[in-house]
Parts: sequence; C-alpha cells; structure tokens
Amino acid sequence: MTLDSILQDIYALEDEMRTYERKYGVLSDTFYESYMNGEEPPDEAWVRDWTAWASAYKVWLRRREQYKTAIESLRADTQTISEMIEKTARHESIQVPA
Repeated sequence: MTLDSILQDIYALEDEMRTYERKYGVLSDTFYESYMNGEEPPDEAWVRDWTAWASAYKVWLRRREQYKTAIESLRADTQTISEMIEKTARHESIQVPA
C-alpha cells in the first residue's frame, strides 16, 4: 500500500459518507456513534444504507490511522515539512505498512 493509495481511499470514502450525511442529515461520526451503540434504523428500507455507511466510516477510520502513521514515519525521515511535501507532491510511491 502506498501513501497515495491511502489518500485516494480516504477521498472516495469521504465522498460516499457525504452522500449518506446529506440523505440522513447528520455527520458520519454522529451516526457511527449511535450505530455502534446498537441503534437500528426506524425504516426497514434504510438497513442497507446504514450498513454500508457504517462500513465506509470504519474503513475511513482505519485509513486515517494508516495515513497518520505513514506521515509520522515520513516526517522522521525528513528534516522539514517542505522536504516531506516535496516527496508527496511528486506522488512518489511511498510504501506504508498495511
């Protein structure tokens, strides 16, 4: 997995979550907290959406953690933020642990 692929996943997941946020009128973190507390959709037609939304949010959280770990590692290998951005701006294939 590369840093760029993690970013692309984050962007795609955010687009997907935004669709559900607009449809149901709450942010994903608000929804996910309730979902994890066992709240079920009041409308049977929403079950598929809620399952997909929760899955997207869970993967998004994992990708954000992978991004954070990768950036911390990259920062440790560079002197300045500018040097780090120089590598990321070129979309170099920066490998990160899965």
